[in-house]
Amino acid sequence: MSAPLVTLDGLSHRFAPTGPPALDGLTAAIAPGRITGLVGPDGAGKTTLLRLIAGLLRPTAGSIRACGLDPVGEAEALHRQLGYMPQRFGLYEDLTVLENLRLYADLRGLDAAERGPVFERLLDFTDLAGFTERLAGRLSGGMKQKLGLACALLRKPRLLLLDEPSVGVDPVSRRELWRMVTELVDADTAVVWSTAYLDEAEGCDQVLLLSGGRLLFDGPPAELTGRLAGRSLLLRDLGDSRRAVLGAALRQPGVRDGVVQGSSLRLVLADGATLPDPATLGAPVDTRVERVKPRFEDAFVDLLGGIPGGDSPLAAATASRSDNGAPVVEAQGLTKRFGDFTAARDIDFRIGRGEIFGLLGPNGAGKSTTFKMLCGLLRPSAGSGRVAGFDLRHSPSQARARLGYMAQKFSLYGDLSVRHNLDFFSGVYGLRGRPRRQAIERMIATFALAPHLRTSAAELPLGFKQRLALACALMHGPDVLFLDEPTSGVDPLTRREFWGHINALVEHGVTVLVTTHFMDEAEYCDRIALLYRGQVIATGAPDALKAGVAAADRPEPTLEDAFIALLQRHDGASPSP
Repeated sequence: MSAPLVTLDGLSHRFAPTGPPALDGLTAAIAPGRITGLVGPDGAGKTTLLRLIAGLLRPTAGSIRACGLDPVGEAEALHRQLGYMPQRFGLYEDLTVLENLRLYADLRGLDAAERGPVFERLLDFTDLAGFTERLAGRLSGGMKQKLGLACALLRKPRLLLLDEPSVGVDPVSRRELWRMVTELVDADTAVVWSTAYLDEAEGCDQVLLLSGGRLLFDGPPAELTGRLAGRSLLLRDLGDSRRAVLGAALRQPGVRDGVVQGSSLRLVLADGATLPDPATLGAPVDTRVERVKPRFEDAFVDLLGGIPGGDSPLAAATASRSDNGAPVVEAQGLTKRFGDFTAARDIDFRIGRGEIFGLLGPNGAGKSTTFKMLCGLLRPSAGSGRVAGFDLRHSPSQARARLGYMAQKFSLYGDLSVRHNLDFFSGVYGLRGRPRRQAIERMIATFALAPHLRTSAAELPLGFKQRLALACALMHGPDVLFLDEPTSGVDPLTRREFWGHINALVEHGVTVLVTTHFMDEAEYCDRIALLYRGQVIATGAPDALKAGVAAADRPEPTLEDAFIALLQRHDGASPSP
């Protein structure tokens, strides 16, 4: 076996002398010839570890060797053998693809004679050869990540550090990034891939699982998953009762985890526990219970102690809405043109009271454009939209007063504290006096914001930024909730917390329109519209979309399989522009 390329010995780091450790006594080795996954909840220390290995931070205690070098004392020599793609890669959006490559080649000291062949190889490798003159700011999310990877690979590294490279990109681009990275790995190269997608971690050769700065697991993912043999269950065909059954199941002491999968539920039991009779959970009498193969995500949540049961605090504070059968959100022929480019074309759908409706599609498909038209933030070029009975062309302010909007990118005021953001948005939504004070206190309690009230929003960890954004969107008790990739980049525990709140709201008649790149998250939707090149190419319940692409070699496709198969099917019928 080859000698480790990275060794960590008692590694610790504190950002303040008296503060809690960001990393606490890590000892591990990272070998060449493999991809090592780095996973853990928000604030676990993943980014801190990568920055320490790269020599961007000095450890408080312990030692690191990377490529046989000390990252602090021999940083310059290490950087010649290192590729590092940080979480927020510093592309220059007003430069073209080629200009970004030239700039990073200057920074990496790549001489003129080398550049032509290196650029050609990387542009071909990332499939960006046809986009060299496009501004980086006009690339899709997946293409930006590919350009970021190309800049990290200008010199072939022995050690490649990737900090959540696939956050915010669609399943097709995620698979492409994974393929490109796996092609890089050889006997002399090591890749450390930090990720919030645990299906990616499951494909790694080795996993380091961190929590609270401590190393909880170090080994092949199958070793951790194997501990759950016989404890993962699927309750099939629950239909409209699945959300209520999930809430009841999570209140059982023997249930460690639970998520919606279309019309079914996936549950993870505590070691030695047995599932209560499904009828006692409110499940239909014909519910089928099957033991299924554990996933790495099941083992991850179990190792971290499971998710807390009980009801969302929003449930008690949310008034139930009656359903008169009329659509709550309606799109009729919605079209948006930017010059001669059509971002969305003839979008049609209707969403009922208490329904979760998902907009899925690859980066650049038109999801956010459709979203913004229905929020009244973009005026359609053609067609119409209605929200809570109000026409967005003629009564946009009345429609906006009935909806809560959580943007794809953190859109609160970073220079204001958490408290000041809550104060500001409660006023924007028209709350005054006692109702305003009660709403703010309810949001602080619901989203555990009390320890952070004086922290500026820009300095919050990602999970708390998303909590604050959702709190501000819910301040006025909206009838409709618009969520544009609400959990992008957050860990599975935070995603479950979010969906616990969303399920509670839906049970009280709140209607939700959501975009997401997490296919497991899309399983919570009652119906999905798949957008591609500005058009809706498929609509249906998650189970129906999966059944529509089932085949002899793929009898039980995942929703990601369905997503990719439907895009490929459409491309087979429609030539690429």
